[in-house]
Amino acid sequence: MSLATAFVSHTAETSTPIHEVLAERWSPRSYNASAPLDEQKLTAALEAARWAPSAANSQPSRFIVARRGSAAFHTIVENLMGFNTVWAASASALIVGVAEVTDADGKARPWAKYDLGQALAHLSVQAHHDGLHVHQMGGFVADGLRQAFSIEERFEPVSVAAIGVLASAEELPEALRERELTPRTRLPLTELILVNE
Repeated sequence: MSLATAFVSHTAETSTPIHEVLAERWSPRSYNASAPLDEQKLTAALEAARWAPSAANSQPSRFIVARRGSAAFHTIVENLMGFNTVWAASASALIVGVAEVTDADGKARPWAKYDLGQALAHLSVQAHHDGLHVHQMGGFVADGLRQAFSIEERFEPVSVAAIGVLASAEELPEALRERELTPRTRLPLTELILVNE
């Protein structure tokens, strides 16, 4: 495989034009393991997450931010599962998305995970705008992270996101390389809309 094919376009084919940052955003597995992380860009991504909407402005999203080389980063990598253990350690940082599912008074926050999802979506779009890439993962040991970071019971680890600088797909093992180079697909819009009067 040539270097020209090691980087392919992942721009979405949409039924109508959408903002280019959204059309070009994708979730790679190949990260540059030696590229430093621009702290201003990381902060901008976290700020975007902070300003995401939430139910009644409850702001239930919390984040564990671990930079490559830190003890926290190593701990998160140790709690990843499956293929995630192969590629995620090359990212510049790993971010655990945590939702406050119960408030301090014990009242359930039923929209907390939804709100965290919005915050992470904002984070990923801002990161992509700034030239970084984010890949969110569900394959991790939540109880391991809870214990390692002393996460209170009213908070729930929901996802882990890798963030960093894109590298060539050539750096991945063959099985993951094929996934990296496969075009993005989505269901047609007509299959997603249940009612459209």
